[in-house]
Amino acid sequence: MDFTDDLLHMVFSFLDHPDLCKAAGVCRQWRAASAHEDFWRCLNFEDRNITVGQFADMCTRYPNATAVRVSGPSIHWLVMEAISSLRNLEAITLGRGTIVDNFFHALTNCSMLKRLHINDATLGNGIQEIPINHDRLCHLQLTKCRVMRISVRCPQLETLSLKRSNMAQAVLTCPILHELDIGSCHKLPDAAIRGAATSCPQLVSLDLSNCSCVSDETIREIAMNCANLSFLDASYCPNISLESVRLPMLTVLKLHSCEGITSASMAAISYCYLLEVLELDNCSLLTSVSLDLPRLQSIRLVHCRKFSDLNLRTIMLSSIVVSNCPALHRINVTSNSLQKLALKKQDSLTALALQCQSLQEVDLTDCESLTNSICEVFGDGGGCPMLKSLILDNCESLTAVQFISSSLVSLSLVGCRAITTLELTCPNLERVCLDGCDHLERASFCPVALRCLNLGICPKLNILCIEAPFMVSLELKGCGVLSEASINCPLLASLDASFCSQLTDDCLSATTASCPLIESLILMSCPSIDSHGLCSLHWLQNLTFLDLSYTFLMNLEPVFESCSQLKVLKLQACKYLTDSSLEPLYKGGALPALQELDLSYGTICQSAIEELLACCTHLTHLSLNGCVNMHDLNWGFNHGQIAELPALNISSGVISNENVHRLSEEPNRLLQSLNCVGCPNVRKVLIPPAAHCFYLLYLNLSLSANLKEVDVACLNLCFLNLSNCSSLEILKLECPRLTSLFLQSCNIDEEAVEAAISKCSMLETLDVRFCQKISSTSMGRLRAACPSLKRIYSSLST
Repeated sequence: MDFTDDLLHMVFSFLDHPDLCKAAGVCRQWRAASAHEDFWRCLNFEDRNITVGQFADMCTRYPNATAVRVSGPSIHWLVMEAISSLRNLEAITLGRGTIVDNFFHALTNCSMLKRLHINDATLGNGIQEIPINHDRLCHLQLTKCRVMRISVRCPQLETLSLKRSNMAQAVLTCPILHELDIGSCHKLPDAAIRGAATSCPQLVSLDLSNCSCVSDETIREIAMNCANLSFLDASYCPNISLESVRLPMLTVLKLHSCEGITSASMAAISYCYLLEVLELDNCSLLTSVSLDLPRLQSIRLVHCRKFSDLNLRTIMLSSIVVSNCPALHRINVTSNSLQKLALKKQDSLTALALQCQSLQEVDLTDCESLTNSICEVFGDGGGCPMLKSLILDNCESLTAVQFISSSLVSLSLVGCRAITTLELTCPNLERVCLDGCDHLERASFCPVALRCLNLGICPKLNILCIEAPFMVSLELKGCGVLSEASINCPLLASLDASFCSQLTDDCLSATTASCPLIESLILMSCPSIDSHGLCSLHWLQNLTFLDLSYTFLMNLEPVFESCSQLKVLKLQACKYLTDSSLEPLYKGGALPALQELDLSYGTICQSAIEELLACCTHLTHLSLNGCVNMHDLNWGFNHGQIAELPALNISSGVISNENVHRLSEEPNRLLQSLNCVGCPNVRKVLIPPAAHCFYLLYLNLSLSANLKEVDVACLNLCFLNLSNCSSLEILKLECPRLTSLFLQSCNIDEEAVEAAISKCSMLETLDVRFCQKISSTSMGRLRAACPSLKRIYSSLST
């Protein structure tokens, strides 16, 4: 494919120099295009091996280059070649090598030079003075350079950095210099720093960080001679205290790890009327800060171990960072701009006063000494009228929390283990988290805008009052001592009151009357609920899910009469239900919409189970786990008589028209899932085609230790679990769509398994682990019997 020169030029403009060199080897057109001088304005050979001759050739080829970047041992000869060959140089970057003094004398030949950056280099022989004289140089950086003395005379120089350079003297003649960085110049004495800074009257920014010899006298003279100084970084300068220093134009002041900064220094800082940013990290002797600065926007106080009192009055304050100040016990802030306040892990904080009209988010995590009075700060009239989010996690001194707030949207009290009383009158509250509030006894949410609430993590909750017009889900699971509950949630759709052992019939009646839209109601392990309370279910016309497991109920008539829309009914371990308790279900046609029924661990007899299986053909999910009175699951009988139907060949998936007609005379079962796990007295399971289980997909008979024979013929069965049926000997399957068969720890032999899976043409997964009569060497026979198998799980030992 041919490219025009213009298209190649555009594409090559995105390549760096190594890629351009590779492209040059493709063809003559690409070589010519890659050599265009537009791509070689900057000759960048940093960290690349290049000889002086090669570099001279590049300079000859591209005489209009404006920038050079070289590093390494030969940088002096390379840059001298550049100076002599390139008359349009505007920027030079050098690093890691030795540069002799004639380079600095030759700089005057680069009349267009504006930027010079030298990093990690030795200048001259190390003992002589290095002069840098240039009429047009604007930006000079000499970082990590080794030199004894330096003299800079550049009338147009605007920025100068000598950071981390090892020098003893610096003489500056730069009348318009506005940015000077001499941070970490450890050998530069106080007098030299003073002379260098005061010789630049237009200085705006000065970095003195890590210059340990700087004194207050130097800062004072700099302030007097540099009237426009607005940025000062004097971090790690232990000798300064700023007492009697006046810096009226200062906007940014950084004083990290300044041991001389104390509370007395705040008097000098208070004269910085234009100050916007103040950083006081690691000022170990600082005990208090009291400032009234109208323009202050940001303040940092981190790791100030003696700091105890913060008092700020500044209208424009928008950021406060206070962290790891173990002695801090009082904060008073007045600001109209502060929107977010984070004061994490302030263990000693006991007093907090805020007048912040715009404050929206507050995080007081791990402030263990905060008391109940904090509620007044964040309530209506407390000085934070726009507060939306409040985090009080792990504030373990809180015992009674009461908020009356019209603005609060989110509240977190995670880990506040001492709280016993909670009262929230917050009409806009949408989120509340109470994880770990183990001792909460009384809770009131009136009114709130919560849509869901989980109080199941409050096991000692005794009295509850909720008024939530938008709540749809309420979980009270495990509130075992809850005895009084007033729940007024007209939109409530789901209520989980499981294990509320003290919940009374009167409470249930009041709740159903005030929450008529409940669709899911869980009353598992609520022994105080009886038929009187269930009569109130007539209020719940939309009820579709009801769990009455582990209760002492004897009469289900109120459920059958009131819950016509019920789809799921769970009655696990309801041991007081008699054989006649379910008669309305399978004799009277009660609950016509019921799809899922759970009678696990119940005591109903075999005949009641048979009637249920025979008559409730509309059920889709049935659980009979652990039913000790169920002896056999035999659907070959119809009301005690053996069904006289001809044998059907369903292994091929085809049923004759005559058989379809005869089968259609009996109602089809809608059952999709049948669980009979751990039924100790079941010995035989027979599900023939006559059972009409055309929709059965899932059958679980695991842990039935006495089960000996399984004969199942279900056209659509996909999953069959017979694991841990240790007595299983006979297995007959005609299930053409079965995909998973589990026989783990069964006492069945290879021949029976081979015969059973031979009629399962879609079987993919077979689990025969720990089957003592099936050896790992017989897997080939099983695969031959069922070619569709993809996975066989077997034990390594026989």
